[in-house]
Amino acid sequence: MADLAAASLYSPWYSYRIFKELIGITPADYIRRLRLSKSAMKLKNDNCRIADIAFEAGFGSVDGYQRAFLREFGVNPGEYARDPVPVTLFIPYGVRFRELRKEDMTMENVQSIFIQHIVKPARKAVIKRGVKAEDYFTYCEEVGCDVWGLLTSMDSLCGEPVCMWLPNNLVRPGTSVYVQGVEVPSDFSGAVPEGFEVIDLPECDYIMFQGEPFREEDYCKAISALQTSVNRYSPELSGWQWDSGNPKIQLEPRGERGYIELHPVRKK
Repeated sequence: MADLAAASLYSPWYSYRIFKELIGITPADYIRRLRLSKSAMKLKNDNCRIADIAFEAGFGSVDGYQRAFLREFGVNPGEYARDPVPVTLFIPYGVRFRELRKEDMTMENVQSIFIQHIVKPARKAVIKRGVKAEDYFTYCEEVGCDVWGLLTSMDSLCGEPVCMWLPNNLVRPGTSVYVQGVEVPSDFSGAVPEGFEVIDLPECDYIMFQGEPFREEDYCKAISALQTSVNRYSPELSGWQWDSGNPKIQLEPRGERGYIELHPVRKK
């Protein structure tokens, strides 16, 4: 509480109240959920003893850690280490990020956009469909934002979850164009979370558009700048044309690397 007060320049009591009002949970719950999520990724990816992870996560006993892990994820940490099923990790979005809306986007300054050709192999995708969603904000309203935490716990070919705008041939009647999921190998046979499904994606060429690094409060401007550049781009100049039979891909907007979209193309 003293550290929170020092960072906010308010009293400990007022800092606590403002934090809970803006984030929706107490500082202690925030830290606990974040530490448990980080510990889950260690159990999944590293060969660590549960006792070492428990104390590293700030718990006073292994039993206390095991009970907290079970309450948070619905599975015992020992069982999870042996068979890492998808779990909903805690994603610590910033306060300002929660308040940003797509309708606030404007493009005031021209930014540099990095363009690169990549090839994605034939693969599958484990996805969660919405109803009418066409972008991140409407998807969260329909499905909820916790989907991303679940996807983050799953192994992905590209190392992270993806958002996709599906082509017409992959959109089911009464479901959304915009989905979230993870790309997995063609021979994937792992656990599929309830409410998710697996779709097949063919090998495809993509043009990757990557914007400049941005501050969190400029999130919407970063998206607008890149999408404006995409709309002005003519793939025909490089011997390509847009491919409407494959999904467009959006990566998580992270300020330190810039906003990224991948658009499918095929040879003219």
